[in-house]
Amino acid sequence: MARRGLMEQGLSKLDVTKLHPLSPEVISRQATINIGIDATPLLINSSLHGVMRVNQKIEVRPGIVMKDENGNIKCTPIYSRIVSLCAEQNELQFAVPGGLIGVGTTMDPTLTRADRLAGQVLGEVGSLPDVYVELEINFFLLWRLLGVKKKGTEKAGKVSKLTKGEILMLNIGSMSTGTRVLAVKNDLAKLQLTAPVCTSKGEKKIQIPKRNFTSPPNMIVIRSFDVNKPGSEVDEIRGGVAGGIILRKIEVRPGIVMKDENGNIKCTPIYSRIVSLCAEQNELQFAVPGGLIGVGTTMDPTLTRADRLAGQVLGEVGSLPDVYVELEINFFLLWRLLGVKKKGTEKAGKVSKLTKGEILMLNIGSMSTGTRVLAVKNDLAKLQLTAPVCTSKGEKVALSRRVEKHWRLIGWGQIQAGSTLEVPPCPL
Repeated sequence: MARRGLMEQGLSKLDVTKLHPLSPEVISRQATINIGIDATPLLINSSLHGVMRVNQKIEVRPGIVMKDENGNIKCTPIYSRIVSLCAEQNELQFAVPGGLIGVGTTMDPTLTRADRLAGQVLGEVGSLPDVYVELEINFFLLWRLLGVKKKGTEKAGKVSKLTKGEILMLNIGSMSTGTRVLAVKNDLAKLQLTAPVCTSKGEKKIQIPKRNFTSPPNMIVIRSFDVNKPGSEVDEIRGGVAGGIILRKIEVRPGIVMKDENGNIKCTPIYSRIVSLCAEQNELQFAVPGGLIGVGTTMDPTLTRADRLAGQVLGEVGSLPDVYVELEINFFLLWRLLGVKKKGTEKAGKVSKLTKGEILMLNIGSMSTGTRVLAVKNDLAKLQLTAPVCTSKGEKVALSRRVEKHWRLIGWGQIQAGSTLEVPPCPL
């Protein structure tokens, strides 16, 4: 019997060619869309549309908000001119969408002090949306509160319906404001805002990601653990759990890594079977790309304990990529180190070129491993890995260098070729 709000899943009726990220049997049980939230306090709304230029005349809405003698809210937009643009410490003549932009204006500094304009919208004069004091919204409620443990009855943590007169917190863009519910009908609600908000109707939409449901499944493991409690009887022991798939018989690469009598690295893939799938507390019959999936297996729990499989790749037997011990990458270096203040000369913080024999840290998926630079030519580098990695050509990698006892990002790259390890065939 399915829990309330969850659609039934059946393997007998499953047709992967008809699946979609918003299919009811999928979206009701697991996350398929990942959303990033920008909580940085900025002077302006962090989403930029179009191109912003130096010397451009601008408008800020709602601007200065006050009440008249009758108690009615009124707002006066702020008009100004851009005198400078910068991204971090780089001066710009124009800015395009993406990243965080600092805008120097001719405004009175008292208007921008202490994040007073946070949540407001800045743009070209006459191009900004309307300012609202009341909103009519189409809403959707969660089935239960997130991050709240149930206490007492089963109803604890359940989200109740909206009621007339209720006070809520509303977040629109980077603006947070209180609101009172004036009326509720089905999934429609009329809200009265405590502060005016500059926004537009139906503009904020989440783009549905494109997912491939027909290719052989594989998953990057970000966590693995032992679910058995100390002192469990032999009959009660359950297999290890890998966090972060989809199938029945599975293979994990590189698996168990060791050295032979000659000092050469060899790896033995781990073969197992899936006995359960879950997303948060929802049991699954099948899982699709998106969100985090817990995979219960028949593996020895000692193999999964304390994130020992983190960074490895799990998938269908015979469908996983090769295991590499050397990589040839096409790389791009940053102009300077991120998050490092300049000291002394102007060259401090600048990223130097890669050198032969240098030790770096390489990030591929959820795997972090040391690497030695064997050769460098222009924007191509040959790297020797300290631990084998299961990956494929075309995958993106991140490069970090040890600077003042900390690993600092210095660039990124893409795998072009490499030397692989021979993987033993499946004994099953």
